Amino acid sequence: MKKNLISALVAATLLGSLALPAMAQNLAIVNGKAVPKARADALSQQVAKSGRPVTPEIEGQIKEEVIAREIFMQEAQKRGLDVTDDFKQQMELARQTILIRELFADYQKSNPVTDADLQAEYDKYVAANSGKEFKVHHILVEKEDQAKAIIAQLKKGGKGNSFEEIAKKQSKDPGSGANGGDLDWAAPGSYVKEFTDALLTLKKGQTTDTPVKTQFGYHIIRLDDERTAQLPKFEEVKPQIAQQMQQQKLAAFQQELRAKAKIE
Repeated sequence: MKKNLISALVAATLLGSLALPAMAQNLAIVNGKAVPKARADALSQQVAKSGRPVTPEIEGQIKEEVIAREIFMQEAQKRGLDVTDDFKQQMELARQTILIRELFADYQKSNPVTDADLQAEYDKYVAANSGKEFKVHHILVEKEDQAKAIIAQLKKGGKGNSFEEIAKKQSKDPGSGANGGDLDWAAPGSYVKEFTDALLTLKKGQTTDTPVKTQFGYHIIRLDDERTAQLPKFEEVKPQIAQQMQQQKLAAFQQELRAKAKIE
């Protein structure tokens, strides 16, 4: 009798030790169905990727979320919602989305933008934007007669006839009009050709004597100041350049796949 009791205890101990690893892999048992801990791990990874720390409190919330999902899934399956055509179509779309996302992530991992690429792109930007910048005010109106009248008003001077006051009242440029016609600092190439050509004839503090016609209407332009272009340093714009180049490479990869595909 004693021998049999000892054998039973040993067997129970062995069975218990064998069950421990299996239980450790499960987060919970819901209505007799095991909920794998891997589900919580996957959600934790998503939280971590978003930049949020996975604290014990967050881990508890994730556990509750995983269990709640299992409860709701079981109920949906009871109702046969997992075998409807609509569910199957949505699952297929979700599968495609995830697979395509993984393809693009794999491509970017295998084809990173190097520091040399970033430096070369920055050097091109500097070459294209170096030179002078101009601080400019302008007044934009629809008709040439209006522009001529404003130029005469500016020459007359006096109360209410300052460039800024007239711009606020009469300029139809919504961006600068409210600010007295201020266009801030910009490279001359930022403007349309007719505007740039007129701007480059002005000296500091000078205003155009005749209206400047562009596709937007008639401008009166005043050159306030000029300086050597103030360009951001490489390290300041490196993240933006990297993002832009990654998007360009990915777009080229997508176009390459489409071009090679045989579509009938």
